[in-house]
Amino acid sequence: MYELVQEYYGKTLQNSGDLKTTACCDISQVPEWLRSLLSNVHDEVLDRYYGCGLVAPALLEGCRILDLGCGSGRDVYVLAQLVGKTGSVVGIDMTSEQLEVARRHQAYHAEKFGYDNITFIEGYIEQLDQMGLEPHSFDIIVSNCVVNLSPNKEAVLSGVKHLLKAGGEFYFSDVYANRRVPNEVKNDPVLYGECLGGALYWNDFLRIAHQFGFIDPRLVEDRPLYVTDPVLKNKVGSIQFYSATFRLFNLDQLETACEDYGQAVIYHGTIPEHPHRILLDKHHDIESGKVFPVCGNTWLMLQDTRFSKHFTFIGNFSKHYGIFQGCGSVIPFENTVINLSGQCC
Repeated sequence: MYELVQEYYGKTLQNSGDLKTTACCDISQVPEWLRSLLSNVHDEVLDRYYGCGLVAPALLEGCRILDLGCGSGRDVYVLAQLVGKTGSVVGIDMTSEQLEVARRHQAYHAEKFGYDNITFIEGYIEQLDQMGLEPHSFDIIVSNCVVNLSPNKEAVLSGVKHLLKAGGEFYFSDVYANRRVPNEVKNDPVLYGECLGGALYWNDFLRIAHQFGFIDPRLVEDRPLYVTDPVLKNKVGSIQFYSATFRLFNLDQLETACEDYGQAVIYHGTIPEHPHRILLDKHHDIESGKVFPVCGNTWLMLQDTRFSKHFTFIGNFSKHYGIFQGCGSVIPFENTVINLSGQCC
């Protein structure tokens, strides 16, 4: 599959107009505050962009970031502006043609930004342990529609876990399917190159995340994808694909379910570009100044990460109240009370 992907992204695709599906998002989905950063990116870099989402979480100033499958460098150059001159961004890609575009415009962006805080590395995202990167040295790792292209997704997650700092996060957009993709779809070169053939069944993704210590993956946003080419649409059949952004926190204390300890947080409204509310994930849109009840896992995702100083924390872990209502888990037993007097087990 490596050769197929390198051929497709290095030679077959010349710009985003050559794509045959809606797996890649357009600028209309980018928040207004980020569009000005995109306007600083060289046109050729933008033209060679093939991502499926936005990989720019809040509060990045001073962070060290790794971009897996950086391609021509669009996201790297946006993130470089967000981390500022005290932060840094490393981009990894296996396609030499894409990296040539990224590197060709590195001096242009350094002059535009007033600093050069970027490094590009050619390599495979399944081999992060072979690239001379210091273990536990990255605050954030991002990826934009690339993990699905990997033939060894377990190796990717293992490498990510090894490189993240405690309290860091893997924030990434990718493509998922509502069922396991059959071989006739998986082996189609165009469908694979367009990020559909290699898409994981969403529940298999959760299993792999749990396997490598990412206990509570949080869905940030999602949207359905459409195959517009009639020949490819016929091959796909009834499979539904989705573009989705997840965040996986590197926190060993997280529990396998959302447990209720009577805790709450208050957001101060102090994160740049987010004065009124901050979106942790699709189910946690936290308004500033308001007491917001949270489960133990959400508490830790805010308390033990870069977000901590922007919140007031109410409560602790001293008393447990059962499962947190509304977090996808419920008690499996019926509430009907049966009189057991005179009955054996």
